[in-house]
Amino acid sequence: MELRQLEYFIAVCKEMHFSKAAENLCTTQSNLSQQIKFLESELGMPLFDRIGKRIALTDAGKIVLEQSRLIFERVGYMKGALTDLKRMEGGRLDIGILPGDGDLLFDALLIDFHLAYPKLSISVTETMDVYEQVLGGIRDLGVTTVPAQPDSRIAVIPLFHEEFALAVRSDHPVAKSKAIPFEQLQQLKMVTFGPEHQITKVIQACCQEKGITIDNPIVTSTLSTLLSLVEQGIGASILPRLLLDYLNRDTISAVTLLQPTPSQDICIIYRTDKFMGQAAKLFIDGLQSFIRRVEKQKETLA
Repeated sequence: MELRQLEYFIAVCKEMHFSKAAENLCTTQSNLSQQIKFLESELGMPLFDRIGKRIALTDAGKIVLEQSRLIFERVGYMKGALTDLKRMEGGRLDIGILPGDGDLLFDALLIDFHLAYPKLSISVTETMDVYEQVLGGIRDLGVTTVPAQPDSRIAVIPLFHEEFALAVRSDHPVAKSKAIPFEQLQQLKMVTFGPEHQITKVIQACCQEKGITIDNPIVTSTLSTLLSLVEQGIGASILPRLLLDYLNRDTISAVTLLQPTPSQDICIIYRTDKFMGQAAKLFIDGLQSFIRRVEKQKETLA
């Protein structure tokens, strides 16, 4: 069964006349009749009752007409949806990111992207399971730490090397130092994210390396609360330097941590065996450009 045959069938039903239908289709009556016969032969039932020069739909013909109209409605929808995707006037992009990264990577970027493509639906979800969700097909893209041994179906695009710095209130005594040893954190009151947060995991790994612990930190789940506590002088915190440079708050100073300097590599991941639409490609380009702008801003301030 071919769509052309169904198209011819609908045209005949509209006119209830073979010669008029053939004229509308810009084909010959003999070709039209032959295509209808092919369709009837494949279905195994007549679609028209031929009464002299007149024709009428059989019960089978009525069923085929109803379903053919539905088929062409779906075909029309499909073509329109694909056109929208090509023109970036529709579609959906689902992105998974590590908790906290939205404040750095996505707030400003999403605004710019939405203004450029207002009909594109973008969903950004913070999760510790970015890699697993992209691998499972739940997310189109993921922004996460570079996986040690990625699945063969996962493509990894390096984004940036992220170093962490000590964030303190600008009038804190430590703020006068450009750098301090990591182990000096034991002498400070700290404000941290919860143990499940990626930043906390990086800090804990450094603490284990140095054989130290951070006692009785104030724990919060949101970046805004953490920054507020630092600005109020309640405690110091460890945050991505790129984030601190981007926020550029006069009330907060960034102090380099040494031996070790906490860091991690951030990347974009996606499934290689899953179709990547134009929206995802443009978003990756936009994210890479955004990171370059922030890093350039950092160099300017330095």
